[in-house]
Amino acid sequence: MTIVKTYDERTFDQTAEPVAKPAKPAAAGGSLSLGERVQSLRLPDRSTGRSGSAKLAWFLSLVFAGTTAWLAFQLYGNPADKTDEDATQTADANTTPPAARSPAAQRRAALESELALESKGYIIPTHQILVSPKVSGVVVELNIEEGQRVAEGDILARIEDTDYQADHDRASATLRLANERLAELETGTRPDEIAQARAELAEATVQAEKFATDLLRATDLFRRRIISDEEFQEIQSKHDVQLRRSEKLKFALKLLDDGPRQERIRAAQAEVSQAQADVTKTEWRLDNCTIRAPISGTILSKDAEEGNLVNPIAFSGSRSLCEMADLSSLEVDLSIVERDISKVFKGQKCLIKAEAYPEREYHGVVSRLMPIADRAKGSVSVRVLLSVPADEEGVYLKPEMSARVSFLKDKVAAASSVPKAD
Repeated sequence: MTIVKTYDERTFDQTAEPVAKPAKPAAAGGSLSLGERVQSLRLPDRSTGRSGSAKLAWFLSLVFAGTTAWLAFQLYGNPADKTDEDATQTADANTTPPAARSPAAQRRAALESELALESKGYIIPTHQILVSPKVSGVVVELNIEEGQRVAEGDILARIEDTDYQADHDRASATLRLANERLAELETGTRPDEIAQARAELAEATVQAEKFATDLLRATDLFRRRIISDEEFQEIQSKHDVQLRRSEKLKFALKLLDDGPRQERIRAAQAEVSQAQADVTKTEWRLDNCTIRAPISGTILSKDAEEGNLVNPIAFSGSRSLCEMADLSSLEVDLSIVERDISKVFKGQKCLIKAEAYPEREYHGVVSRLMPIADRAKGSVSVRVLLSVPADEEGVYLKPEMSARVSFLKDKVAAASSVPKAD
């Protein structure tokens, strides 16, 4: 008996699904039973075709897990061995003579042994000045720019001075008038004026004697009823008026001889003082129309331009010209937490490195500890005074830069004098 095998395309596909068996035909002359109908609804079994692929996937997973474990062991090693290695290196470092270490390692070890505390702060000028005009007016000249170096007394700006010049001229004229009045009183009466008064008194005396003679004659005539009552009264009035004039000229001559009263002299002196005060005030205003640098330093910011109206007491607008500081005298402002403040003392030596230039190291000293703490931060503000070389002024260290300060343990520094800020 010969068996002939027939292959189709699915025979060579290991993952192909087997063809479902056809359901048995219904019995002749009858319908399928309930069990046969349920059996015909079952899906074909696919486990047979996928068994090989599942085994291959499990094998590759085991290989990957083993490789990962081996690499981790090679990378990290045995923790106990690593600890022993670190201990060995530490022991070797401790037993290595200081002379055999590198200069950097020696310096790092020395710094760590002397380090008491390390903190971060910000560089600020020791003296920062807001330059404002003392008088208000329009800026007509401005000679400043940010970053410009100026010397003490240099002209920074000029303000329009027309009104201030007019006030000064008027006050000066008033002062001259007051001085002339005082000089007149202090000099006294001129000799010519006294001679004139004496002559007037002599003339009045002669006239009074004449009117006296006329009065005697008129009296005799009136007694004999030769003249009328009106004529007699007129002659008598002229005589009385001349007597009063003579007395007046006598008192005037006495006043000229005595000179001016002291009260008038003192009043004139007060007027002179008042006029001098007005001149001083107007001169001060006029001089302050020219704004000069109060110190030698660097312009940090410019707050006005030519044509601006500046007013030092204004709530809005320009009230200052610029802000400047002496960058040769800098400090580092730090906030030290309360638990570490006991490690900081006045006169303590420090090493400072700016975050922008970590390779540059500067020396400093604790100049002051602020007398009040910050309740919100739980810290105390500390100032460290920097020593900036003259050739590096304003080059590397700039205000508001962040810096890291290393406080050293040297107690001897506390006894040394703290350098005073200029």
